[in-house]
Amino acid sequence: QLQLVESGGGLVQPGGSLRLSCVASGFTLDYYAIGWFRQAPGKEREGVSCISTSGGNTASADSVKGRFTISRDNVKNTVYLQMNSLKPEDTAVYYCAARLSYSDYVPENPLRVPAYNYWGQGTQVTVSS
Repeated sequence: QLQLVESGGGLVQPGGSLRLSCVASGFTLDYYAIGWFRQAPGKEREGVSCISTSGGNTASADSVKGRFTISRDNVKNTVYLQMNSLKPEDTAVYYCAARLSYSDYVPENPLRVPAYNYWGQGTQVTVSS
């Protein structure tokens, strides 16, 4: 059974950092592009970052460029989201998602929710003083 499990969320002060992890089980991530998404209360789910199958290419939303870094370790079947300089507006439930990809390029529509087939349950990130 394909499963994605996120971890690493929590409460952090503005300006702080967190690293989220997304571990896959039941399948290998080698042929999947992975995206991180977030959903704040009362808002639609939005794309944050995407990484290609081998990690050679990434894409990020303008709101997180320069602050968030996506990376992956296919040996560990894990994708990470390093979040620095966190702001209160980054507060949301963060989800990772997977979609099949046969090249190490960022796929078309990398930050669109409907483009992804498999989703984790999410981890809460709260940025507050």
